[in-house]
Amino acid sequence: MNSNTTVMEPSKVYFTDLRTTPGNDMMTKLTRLVKRAGIETIDFKDKFTAIKIHFGEPGNLAYIRPNYAAAIVDLLRSLGAKVFLTDSNTLYSGGRSNAVDHLHAAMDNGFNPIGAHCDVIIADGLIGTDYKEIPVGGQYCPTPKIGSAIANADIIISMNHFKGHEQTGFGGAIKNLGMGSASVGGKLELHSSSQPVIDENACIGCRICEKYCRHNAITVTDRKAHIDYSKCVGCGQCVAVCQHEGAVVKDWDSSETLNYKIAEYALAVVKDKPSFHISFIMNVSPNCDCWNHNDAAIVPDLGIAASFDPVALDCACADLVKAAPVLPRNIIADKDEDCLHSHEGEDKFHIVHPDTKWEAGVEHGEEIGLGSRQYELITVR
Repeated sequence: MNSNTTVMEPSKVYFTDLRTTPGNDMMTKLTRLVKRAGIETIDFKDKFTAIKIHFGEPGNLAYIRPNYAAAIVDLLRSLGAKVFLTDSNTLYSGGRSNAVDHLHAAMDNGFNPIGAHCDVIIADGLIGTDYKEIPVGGQYCPTPKIGSAIANADIIISMNHFKGHEQTGFGGAIKNLGMGSASVGGKLELHSSSQPVIDENACIGCRICEKYCRHNAITVTDRKAHIDYSKCVGCGQCVAVCQHEGAVVKDWDSSETLNYKIAEYALAVVKDKPSFHISFIMNVSPNCDCWNHNDAAIVPDLGIAASFDPVALDCACADLVKAAPVLPRNIIADKDEDCLHSHEGEDKFHIVHPDTKWEAGVEHGEEIGLGSRQYELITVR
């Protein structure tokens, strides 16, 4: 070996299974896990601490239970944190595309001061236009647009539901940080390789896109919006503010490019501030939590993992799912005519979404300094 070669120590990922005993419930085990993983080494005293978590799309029940959020909130408060729960609005028109609907969804799912012991702040404001640009010098996204409440936080704690995803392969810590913290315009930058277009059948000429376009690229004539592409920079504000799907994405990026971009956005979220990450490998549904339903889990519930390193955490979770057997009566079992193949040791996400490449995200994350793919898995009882 070359004497000048730097050998990096593997990142530590801590894991606990779901076995409990009297006096040792899952909230107790979660608290023990994150303490063992070193969360108390962060100085939380009087620091604005954002817990980045998905509040659940109405109709989808795969979200992390608010009881777990409450356990982390209580711990952080005991350490002096000024803690809040947060997420950014969605690019698509659904139950979380503006702060009013988003807050209703969060409250309905138990993310409120009673169920989660904490208040909720929608990170990018009423209609997804409240953000800060954070320069990271990325190859794909030089200045990610991060929801202001997250960008202004002193400390980031991510609580991630680990599951499949039809565009990225799976969703874990990196996706929760990168895609989940992006403003609506940022989400357009992540998803799209082109400028937005106007669907004239959907456009009602309300002029909200014209009002919010920062580059004066949109005019409304004859009750239809028109984009001047010589002025349009593809920021996505029109898509963000349109409530009628009149301004839409034209071309979507490949899985690899999307994963590269998400990693650069995640780097912007944690840049120059402490962060800690917790992934729940439970109800591992095959698709994104942003759907208004969740299909049957593909593997048994496995446990909870935690780390300071989001790249290592995603790799560890992927390996745990890979090693697990497939459950019956789900999308993978449907592909097996004899229903006898357990697929242990196989990449379940490639089976479900063969056109995706989740590896691109962790590889790029490692390249840009977000974390390491090498990890040591430490079991906490």
